[in-house]
Amino acid sequence: MKEVKFSLVFRDMWQSAGKYQPRVDQLVKVAPAIIRMGCFDRVETNGGGFEQVNLLYGENPNKSVRQWTKPFHEAGIQTHMLDRALNGLRMSPVPKDVRKLFYKVKKAQGTDITRIFCGLNDTRNVIPSIQYAKEAGMIAQASLCITYSPIHTVEYYVNLAKTFIEAGADEICLKDMAGIGRPVSLGKIVAGIRALKKDIVIQYHSHAGPGFCMASILEVAKAGCDYIDTAMSPLSWGTGHADIIAVQEMLKDAGFKVKEINMEAYMEARTLIQEMYDDFLGYYIPALNHINNSLLVKPGLPGGMMGSLMTDLEDNLKSLNRWKVKNNQPELTTDQLLVKLFDEVAYVWPKVGYPCLVTPFSQYVKNLALMNVIQMEKGKERWSMIADNIWDMILGKSGQLPGPVAQELVDMAKAEGREFETNDPQSYYPDKLEEFRAEMQENGWELGEDDEELFELAMHPEQYRAYKSGKAKADFEKDLAERKAKKNAPAAGAEMPKQIKVSLNGQTYEVNIAYGNEAPDATAASSAGVAATVGEGQDLLAPLEGKFYLVKDNSETPKKVGDQVAEGDILGYIEAMKTFNAIRSDKSGVITAIIPASGDSVEEDDVIMKIA
Repeated sequence: MKEVKFSLVFRDMWQSAGKYQPRVDQLVKVAPAIIRMGCFDRVETNGGGFEQVNLLYGENPNKSVRQWTKPFHEAGIQTHMLDRALNGLRMSPVPKDVRKLFYKVKKAQGTDITRIFCGLNDTRNVIPSIQYAKEAGMIAQASLCITYSPIHTVEYYVNLAKTFIEAGADEICLKDMAGIGRPVSLGKIVAGIRALKKDIVIQYHSHAGPGFCMASILEVAKAGCDYIDTAMSPLSWGTGHADIIAVQEMLKDAGFKVKEINMEAYMEARTLIQEMYDDFLGYYIPALNHINNSLLVKPGLPGGMMGSLMTDLEDNLKSLNRWKVKNNQPELTTDQLLVKLFDEVAYVWPKVGYPCLVTPFSQYVKNLALMNVIQMEKGKERWSMIADNIWDMILGKSGQLPGPVAQELVDMAKAEGREFETNDPQSYYPDKLEEFRAEMQENGWELGEDDEELFELAMHPEQYRAYKSGKAKADFEKDLAERKAKKNAPAAGAEMPKQIKVSLNGQTYEVNIAYGNEAPDATAASSAGVAATVGEGQDLLAPLEGKFYLVKDNSETPKKVGDQVAEGDILGYIEAMKTFNAIRSDKSGVITAIIPASGDSVEEDDVIMKIA
């Protein structure tokens, strides 16, 4: 009787449902109940966007990881994390020296296993991470990013696993991040890997949304899979993962040896998760994310992205409908926009070479599709707004695409003077750790235990700086207050609060609240740093809604009032849906005013700068 073991993907449960993760005090509180459930040999504790969320709350992410992994180690349960290979823990590529430090820090903090994946399945991105992880003493689990296309066959995946095993991978994960892997084919992939190396550990990760997951779990278990990723109520199913109770009962009935579930502890953990949900996380979990949807089979968007997608889509729909109202056009519903988006993803995906739809490439393809939909709804051309990091994917700077790029995009690249790349992706991102070390010394910031604070700045520069200044926490608390006010709005005619006070590091800030299409009171006090007076000249408008930044990394010099600019110069960026969209000057002249502060939220058509 073969034993199948279970992992609780606690981090991904939250990311797949909504936008954020629990605070560390909540995590530490729920850990004992998870341990007493008795059915988990592994728990996913961190990785991906986990640390960026800590920074938003004003928590130290390194201390959070140490506190969160500690109880599981003491109980003999392994912890694992998500690792984006060339991109480390973020959306964009990471310098080599920062990647090496990454594994040393995570091992010191108590993370046992790193699940390494590249959305392009480019071995040049994954194999160095296998080596760095093993050098740091971590278990290197190499992932096969599963999708369904004419290119991604059973043979393709078995050969990919063979390459990773030969490179020293300790384990293999079938990362079925959209849940669209077909059950029988997945079983064949596991059997093929088992034939390559009989004792290799194999783990299966799937999402529940499209509806294949239970059949897929049974097929991979029959083929010899060792570990199955599961979730638990109230965050199972929907855009999340299969529930531990259902999976355990199914495999028990099929004759597998599985651990029993302590239901008293299960109910305690479930109650604590619901409390986190009710506290604030539920404000970022759209109702549609609780529902399975076979429409997801067509676009193949991953469960981990659907959580944030539905939240982000609300803002995009509001922005688009404001434009439609101004232009006397009928507004769209959420369902209408969602269907248009899914159809456009299915159209765009082959055109950009079939990258596996997993972070960051799922966001790139989705963002490109959404921008196409929005631009076409406004009567503009498809492909009229492509962010630089999406171009990097198309051009090969992130790795080799599985399929060819459509000729129309090749022609666009040529017309814009862009070149396709074939070099090792790491070669485009040179070492930078010493630059970040110098910045910390200049600011008087501690490098941290095992250089973990240095690592945090190097991995998440803008977020870490916003965390240190307190701006990240203030912005988050403002957003949460607005969501709570909207959800708990009094009956029609009752007066709504226009301002709240937020305390941060002993200082009190007054935060203005606007409802619907209102604008906040411009005369009230603000800590955002917006310019009080506006210079003369032509308005430069925000092309979309998001956060405004003068630079996207510390290699750039921010523009300032008085700078001479030429037509086409990049003046700043709007970060929307995890990509930086360049704002270019449409005329030559002098910057006479910069309206928002770097990091401020802006809406489409807000004035960003004045140029005379």
